[in-house]
Amino acid sequence: MTTRRNFLKGALAATGAIVGSGGTAGVQARETRKVPPEALGLLYDATLCVGCKACVAACKEANGNPPEFNTVDQLWDTPLDTSGDTFNIIKMYRNGTMETKDAETNGYSFMKTSCMHCADPSCVSACPVSAMTKNPVNGIVEYNPDKCIGCRYCVLACPFGIPKYQFNDPLGRIGKCELCRHRHKDGHYSACAEVCPTGATLFGRTEDLLAEAKRRLALKPGSITTYPRGRLRPAQEKALQGKDTGEGNKARHGWRHEPDQSYEGVVGNYQQHVYGEQEYGGTQVVKLSGVPFEKVGMPKLPPYSSAATSETIQHTLYGGLLMPIAVLGALTWVAKRNVKPEEGEEE
Repeated sequence: MTTRRNFLKGALAATGAIVGSGGTAGVQARETRKVPPEALGLLYDATLCVGCKACVAACKEANGNPPEFNTVDQLWDTPLDTSGDTFNIIKMYRNGTMETKDAETNGYSFMKTSCMHCADPSCVSACPVSAMTKNPVNGIVEYNPDKCIGCRYCVLACPFGIPKYQFNDPLGRIGKCELCRHRHKDGHYSACAEVCPTGATLFGRTEDLLAEAKRRLALKPGSITTYPRGRLRPAQEKALQGKDTGEGNKARHGWRHEPDQSYEGVVGNYQQHVYGEQEYGGTQVVKLSGVPFEKVGMPKLPPYSSAATSETIQHTLYGGLLMPIAVLGALTWVAKRNVKPEEGEEE
């Protein structure tokens, strides 16, 4: 009699025989992909964030997203988390008396939640129809609703829980931050960074943002330093400011010329870690915090992407139809074992 146990034993035996014949080298994970050299992203500094949520409102406006009501009066946009209609949100950490900002004990802090634009994104790897893609130049993880079939594999694959299914949309689309890429052609950049009054959210090349983050970590807490706001300009662009009318900058870099918005501020007591530099193989959105990242809602992740492992396993099993042949062989083995010959027939 065919039982589930017999079938599984046969399938595992056949699969092991076929995959094993290729040696262990065949199942070693590929290397995690790197962030592109010209990748764009954000630097979020929680010590500068005042929790005003101007970035949340700007993101809604820039992407044409409706408000979400979670209160009885329905007077204010009150999203509790990112969703298909909320791509960016500010969450709050609270402890004890909440007397001191950015203190782990008896303090409070903020944390921005939005797409991290991973170097090797699992959502892209999991999407069967390439509705999720990673731009090879700027590294933005882009979403094409015209290709999407609503399978929600990207939702399950993301370790940050970012892509969200729009259940109220009859077309069943996914909503997520795309760094306002639709605004780049007009010289604008991410709306959250454009409106942030303190520069807690800063837009720029990931390489430059990472260097800026490390500069801040090297400063003495309580000292005075200059904090840029809006968009972090590369050093070579700063050198052109006194020699260019602004149109040259726009043509060369694609962004509008705007006045320097930097200001002097007090250096916070940072955790000596740039979140996103190593996590999950690297992300284009990097973060600084005065409170341990695990306590402000950021997951603890390995320095490699799971996409590297899962793709290797899939390609190993399905390459050359190994898995289908193994399953067919197991089914044949189970069937032959359990079919009794009729009278007069030899086994």
